[in-house]
This record gives sequence, C-alpha cells and structure tokens, in this order.
Amino acid sequence: MRILIIDDVQINITILQHLIRKIPGCESVAFTNPLLAIDWCRCNEPDLVVVDYMMPEMDGIQFTREFRSLENYEVIPILMVTANDEISVRHDALNSGITDFLIKPLDNIEFMARTKNMLELRKSHKRITDRAEWLAEEVHKATTEILARERETIFCLSRAAEYRDPETGAHILRMAHYSKHIARVLGLTLDQQELLLEAAPMHDIGKVGIPDSILLKPGKLTVEEFTIMKQHPVIGFEVLSTGNSQMLKAAATIALSHHEKFDGSGYPNGLSGNDIPLYGRIVAVADVFDALTSERPYKKAWTIERAKQLICNSAGQHFDMTCVNAFFSDFDEVLRIKNSFVDDQ
Repeated sequence: MRILIIDDVQINITILQHLIRKIPGCESVAFTNPLLAIDWCRCNEPDLVVVDYMMPEMDGIQFTREFRSLENYEVIPILMVTANDEISVRHDALNSGITDFLIKPLDNIEFMARTKNMLELRKSHKRITDRAEWLAEEVHKATTEILARERETIFCLSRAAEYRDPETGAHILRMAHYSKHIARVLGLTLDQQELLLEAAPMHDIGKVGIPDSILLKPGKLTVEEFTIMKQHPVIGFEVLSTGNSQMLKAAATIALSHHEKFDGSGYPNGLSGNDIPLYGRIVAVADVFDALTSERPYKKAWTIERAKQLICNSAGQHFDMTCVNAFFSDFDEVLRIKNSFVDDQ
C-alpha cells in the first residue's frame, strides 16, 4: 500500500514516514510542495493521502479538490492533519472530499489507528473493484460466446435458404458488406454497422417456405406464382420475429421490408419513403446491385456500369436516394468488396 504525504515542513514528513514504516506492507512518498504532489498523482495512484491544511501556494482543501477531480480518485481515503480546529474549516474539508481529520500535535497511536483503518477501507474497495472487473470480464466472455453461437445459428439458417435458391454464399457475404458500407457512409454507429452486417444475410430466409416449383422456375413467374413468391418477406419475418435478440429483431425487420420500394409500389405492405425501415432501404440497394452484377444459371452478370446506371435511375422510385448516393460515394470500397467475395465456379 502506498501512502502519499504532503506537508510543507520537512520535520513533519520525517515523523510521519517514521510511523508509516511500522505498518507492514506500506511505503510512503512525500512532497513539501502540493503542486508537485498533484503532478505526481496524475501518473501514480496512492492508496492513502495524508495532507497538511496550512501550506503555501495550495492549502489542503484546495489540494483535495484538485485530487478528487482526477479520474478514479473519488474514493481514495484522505487524512487531513491540521492545527485549526474551527468547525467551518472542517465543514469545508468534508465538502471537498476529506475522509478524516487529525489535530496537531499528532498523537502517534491515534495516527497509526486511523491510518490502518483507512488502509483497510482502501483494501476493501480494491477487492470490490477487482471483483466487479472480474465479473464484468466473465459476463463479457459469456456474452461473446452467446453471440458467437447466435451468429453460427444465423449463418446456418442463411445457408439453408441458399440451398433452396440459386443464389450463392458469396452473394450473402457481398450484400451484407455492401450494406455495412452504406451504413458507414450514412453515419450509423459502429454497433449499428455490425448489426446490419450480421442481420442482412437473413433477408431471404423466408424463401424456405416457397415451393420449389416457383422458387427454382427458370422462366418468368405467372401472376399467381409471383403472388406466392411475394409471401417470402412475411414468412421470413414470422420465422425471425420469434427471437428476442437485437440481431434477430433487426433481421426480421430487414426480411419484411427489403422488397418495399421508395415510391410505395413494393411488397408486401406497400410502404413508401421513410416509412420503410432504414435497414430495409439499405439492404434493398445492396441486394439488387449484387443480384444484377452476379451470374446465375438463368442469366448473365450485368456490367458494373450498367447496374450502377439502373440503380441511379431508380433512385427516388425503387430506392432511397440517400442510400444510393451513400453506396456509390466510395466506389473503390464497392469494388473491393466485390473482389473479396467471389462466387465458386
């Protein structure tokens, strides 16, 4: 335990250090200048402070206020030594953060007893703090494990949808990273960007409920078939909305809204403008761009410029103009993502 002593009279410091040496496991650091002591405290943490009241440049109360303003120094015990027994001084000292008082001339036995008591108080606080930090770390580990299992489950669900759909795993990765890219440019928080990255892959999970005859049909769907196909956002929402996690809730919102169009002509609910959840508006741009620029058994990949032109022309109708502008504002990042996740041949 480290005890900081501040007194402008050297003989007083010598006496206090002599007494402190009698306490097992303690060392002392002393200053006759309180300004130097404060500078020391900015880089070193004492376990107890013994401070004189009457000192030049800065008295004990001023020192205490300055000391208490330092980060994490709110609960370190401070023992004030003073020859002034005025009640107003004591009130000011208590209000500034002094823990206890001793009146000069010092009684050695009383000083030792008060010092040991405050050191025990400090030890108890450190044990509680250490325990709290340990618990926080354990909670963090457990939460990380839960999130990892949740991500693994979600990825498996997404893969299950892929096996019933001619889209690829690389498509899911690309559109998720495109979505995160848009969110970053729009100024969403890092947590929101990561949430979108993790939830976006589940946008088409509802396709597990669509018959193969419709889902895998190579030609154009009939009106009746397309009506059934348009149910996959609702199915996805119903599958995902039963979960309580933030990620599943975000995924449910994306699944339900990523086929809505900005002008209200989308499905399943015909939402328009900002009534469409932001995550859905973001994923709509990312999903369509990747679908257009990816080769499928039933179509050739569009060129990037052709896809870009279509999406820009559809801004304000199919897509949110703000999301489109965000997507294309850093096209080098779009190309980097596209080249990072390549479809298997």
